[in-house]
Amino acid sequence: MRLSRALLAMILGAAIAGCNNPGLRDLQPPGDGPDEFSVLPVKPLTQPKDYAFLPAPTPGGGNLTDPNPNADAVVALGGNASALNPNAAIPSSDAALVTASSRYGVPENARAVVEADDEAFRKRRGRWTGLRLFPVDRYQQVYERQSIDPYAETDAARRAGVETPSSPPNE
Repeated sequence: MRLSRALLAMILGAAIAGCNNPGLRDLQPPGDGPDEFSVLPVKPLTQPKDYAFLPAPTPGGGNLTDPNPNADAVVALGGNASALNPNAAIPSSDAALVTASSRYGVPENARAVVEADDEAFRKRRGRWTGLRLFPVDRYQQVYERQSIDPYAETDAARRAGVETPSSPPNE
């Protein structure tokens, strides 16, 4: 009887362990394997309408068949791909925003500082997240204090008289 209970407990534990699916929000590195997102398909080759007006080749420059996922995403969302050029002038519609946001100066290493601060925060807040019997959402654990309850915010806005769209029921 004891042996069958132990065997049943082991089978049940293996079955529960097989249900692990951390998804995209797992903060652990995936390992040393290849990155499938680094392989980009090229655009199909096209024939120019007139060979006399082709631009001169530039060593190290790009061509029309090189993939540019950032520009493709901007165009797909209805934006202007030329705005991604770091040497392009700031559009007049954004000049006031850029002036206001850079009034105290713009540090050159802002992204590195934010990344280091976020990594330290995740390490500090996620210290005990590895001590779980069952798989959990590590992202939710680490950023739980910073999350916003959408239902509470919707209720507060409705009490204040703000028109809000309908939302799924809170289950």
